[in-house]
Amino acid sequence: MNRKVLDHDSNIMLVEIELKKDEVGDMHSHESVQFTYVLEGKFEFVKGKEKIVVSKGDTLYFASGVEHGVLCLEDGKLLDVFNPIREDLLEA
Repeated sequence: MNRKVLDHDSNIMLVEIELKKDEVGDMHSHESVQFTYVLEGKFEFVKGKEKIVVSKGDTLYFASGVEHGVLCLEDGKLLDVFNPIREDLLEA
């Protein structure tokens, strides 16, 4: 998984994530609300207890504190938008 912070200010952050087939983004949660837009590829997200398959052009919303993770089904890229920003991603 390759993660690149594209830009941010004190309130909002844009992050591009590139994943290869079969890569996994472990289950996690955070204070930030998150929108995920699929730029390329196909992914299976787990959102709480729900599984959702998405592909290019689809968007997902994750409320604050909702546990989520992802499995990459086809090589692809995601655009994540966080509010407030995730300080942990600035340190990576």
